[in-house]
Amino acid sequence: MKIFISADIEGISGVATIQQLLTQSEYERIRRMMTEEVNAAIRGAFNGGAKEVVVADGHGNMSNILIEKLDPRARLVSGNNRVMMQLEGLDESFDGIVFVGHHGREGDSDAVISHTFAGICIDEIMVNGKVLGETEINSIVAGTGFNIPAIFISGDDVYVDEVKETLPNVTSVVTKYARNRIAAELIHADVVQQAIEEKVEQSVRNIHKFSPLTVEGPYTFEMQFKGPQQAQMTSTIPSVEMLSPTRITFTCDDIVTAYKHMWGCIIIAAAATNGVNGSANAY
Repeated sequence: MKIFISADIEGISGVATIQQLLTQSEYERIRRMMTEEVNAAIRGAFNGGAKEVVVADGHGNMSNILIEKLDPRARLVSGNNRVMMQLEGLDESFDGIVFVGHHGREGDSDAVISHTFAGICIDEIMVNGKVLGETEINSIVAGTGFNIPAIFISGDDVYVDEVKETLPNVTSVVTKYARNRIAAELIHADVVQQAIEEKVEQSVRNIHKFSPLTVEGPYTFEMQFKGPQQAQMTSTIPSVEMLSPTRITFTCDDIVTAYKHMWGCIIIAAAATNGVNGSANAY
């Protein structure tokens, strides 16, 4: 059995403020915590019967996890020059996907550090008329594109409730309780790691009970940007149509192609933001 882990940082147990991810000393502490929560998921996966685990670091420059501290049984996809971004390395050979440390979507003020892929430029993403966050979009790509079910999520309570609107049967661990976008009631890291290990093991042992999240094509994405300069520059992609000065749409017959289109638009829009580079670290 082969398990894919998509890891983010905003949803791990120790994060309550943006400053923690920007101040060097705090960031170093938080990335160690991120690594340990991923390790807990890796242990759970192997305890549950996995024979192979691949982890994709999915935050910011996507090189946060400390390889020297990572469980040596797993392999790590690191670095941000990727075609499939948070799903880099995923293919039909995997049996399940696990999301560790993820966060709520843009526009939900209660989720801790809520945003959708790139807070620097994205206000909203809709797929076939439904507003979705990162985990839901990634789960559709995994399920529809590769026939892989999402079996586990971890993050704050608002994020968990949000994702379960689309994935009601996914196993979950609440890592903290959101008080607002930059405040949370934290749970001790040891408690969270133990829960992640136990719940991932349970999910992998019962993987036959999960179904891939599939959506029938074609796939129409609508993306609302924060500024008109961002939306306008995405129209350099021939398939993109402007719906308003800040909103664009495109349609693809294949979900993986649509996902790549989406990321192309995000990269272009982030680069078009005045005075700020294209990093998704800008919340």
